[in-house]
Amino acid sequence: MPVGGLVPRAVEAAADIVVRNARIHTGDARRPQAGALAVRDGLITVVGEDADVAAVVGPSTVVVDALGRRVVPGLNDAHLHVIRGGLNYVLELRWDGVPSLRLALAMLREQAARTPAGQWVRVVGGWSAEQFAEKRLPTPAELNEAAPDTPVFVLHLYQSAILNRAALRAVGYTRDTPDPRGGQIVRGRGGEPNGVLLAAPSALVLYSTLAKAPALEGEDRRTSTRHFLRELNRFGLTSAIDAAGGFQNFPENYGTVTELARDGLLSLRIAYHLFPQTPGQELDDLARWVATVRPGEGDAWLRLNGAGENLTWAAADFENFAEPRPELGSYEAEFEKAVRLLMEHGWGFRLHATYDETIRRDLAVFERLAAEGLFPAGNRWLFDHAETVSPDSLDRIAALGGSLSVQNRLSFQGGAFARRYGADAAAGAPPLRAMLERGLTVAAGTDATRVSSYNPWVALHWLVSGRTVGGQPTRPPRNRVDRATALALYTRAGAELTGEQDVKGVLREGCYADLAVLSADYFTVPEPDIPHIESVLTVVGGRIVHAAAEYEGMAEELPPVSPAWSPVARFGGYQAHHPGTGGAGARQAELLGQVVAESELQRRWRADRGDLTEHAQPFDPCFLL
Repeated sequence: MPVGGLVPRAVEAAADIVVRNARIHTGDARRPQAGALAVRDGLITVVGEDADVAAVVGPSTVVVDALGRRVVPGLNDAHLHVIRGGLNYVLELRWDGVPSLRLALAMLREQAARTPAGQWVRVVGGWSAEQFAEKRLPTPAELNEAAPDTPVFVLHLYQSAILNRAALRAVGYTRDTPDPRGGQIVRGRGGEPNGVLLAAPSALVLYSTLAKAPALEGEDRRTSTRHFLRELNRFGLTSAIDAAGGFQNFPENYGTVTELARDGLLSLRIAYHLFPQTPGQELDDLARWVATVRPGEGDAWLRLNGAGENLTWAAADFENFAEPRPELGSYEAEFEKAVRLLMEHGWGFRLHATYDETIRRDLAVFERLAAEGLFPAGNRWLFDHAETVSPDSLDRIAALGGSLSVQNRLSFQGGAFARRYGADAAAGAPPLRAMLERGLTVAAGTDATRVSSYNPWVALHWLVSGRTVGGQPTRPPRNRVDRATALALYTRAGAELTGEQDVKGVLREGCYADLAVLSADYFTVPEPDIPHIESVLTVVGGRIVHAAAEYEGMAEELPPVSPAWSPVARFGGYQAHHPGTGGAGARQAELLGQVVAESELQRRWRADRGDLTEHAQPFDPCFLL
């Protein structure tokens, strides 16, 4: 339709979509800013100003007036458990973004009433006690009160889980259940489990307990995954690198995204990794995979990117900062065989490595292989997380042709890290500036969904501000990055990790038409408001996959959420409870309101116990007015 003087006319190569009246951050050094762009057949064909796109507006062109909003390249989460997240999304009650424990428990109570017999209420990651006004976790007693009959499982980071009595019965934990290796079932004085599980330090006890809950089947898996991808599109995500992970088996758990890709129904580009699941069988599984396919094969929507984030289970450290750093046993022999196999067959890989102690041991293996010419050899490989990587290790990574992928785990676990290792260590965790100064490719992501939230703007805020979700500053200015650099870590750098830097991560002629029109200008909003940004229009490959505000109704239609009792059907995903752009005063008042509500709950509790002291009449005349 005619918009601002752009009149449709019969043209030979009319655009499918034109975005005009925009403030476009292209990410392209050759043309950093623009006011309009055009899309045809999934690719960007014109980047310029309104006058430049006028010639390609045909009768069927969708003309989007951005109303002066900021447009950015589509975001790319370089470490997201998107496949596993999609298979479980509609079953999970998300506390991501919820500002108080009081509200979180109210959501849980309501969901328990909606959940049919035999099903669980599960809160699985994306939140931290630091985000709540009360600054604490729920207690088992509170879960029992909110859901006396429905099993409830609440996961808190990689540290602990809280279960109600019904969940303990459902999983069969009793006084006679032994503690699993690396975990603890906390018990009361009588020896009965009290509902708290601790990772000590391994999270296996948490995940193996969660695995006992009912799973989705058939069409519900497809619907769940499609709604999760749409939820990611809501925040401007157009690509993700799936980091695999425990309890994610190939090929069965990859079947849903494969089917959706085959049917043209993915709304997010996915590059995935393969993670050997069975201890003692890792080399055999890797050998089967390298003989079958090669990384990079696939298409623009679904492609294999390599192995990892574990190659052998024995080489993996843990990221539970509430516990001491684990001491790993000898693992180098099998690990070297795995790396050799991958490098000889042209496979890249990624490695979960939280601590420099692990990274140094891995690098020693790579340097032995480098003497044979296997490093650097053009295969893409990287370390994930690397919170305590040292300057010396960074130099060795650069010499061996490696990259890094960092996640905002410390925006959720920063307080625990600082309490264990001190403020000085927290100031350099991870050492972002040192990584970038060496010219290393550094991509950013979340590690969602079981620890961090999948909201990329929470991660971008952490990169820029160095603050936790509770507002605690942990990284000083010398180890932060500016907004443009942070956005590049979330766009171009992720494309480099998948070898797609020539077609993805920037808005340039010939590149994928992946972009987001933002609800607020990322480059100018007050820093505390960065986590509250969303996309009002997300385009992936020229398809409008998310539309809100003035563009409501333009996105592709999704099937209804199923099952109908799903927490997502009632509450949605990320909870955008915030005062918008009302400023620091409004944010402060909102937090005080939550604290006052908690105070009133305490007063009622004391009154019920008969523990409330009545005060004498005030003696100050001011109180009598």
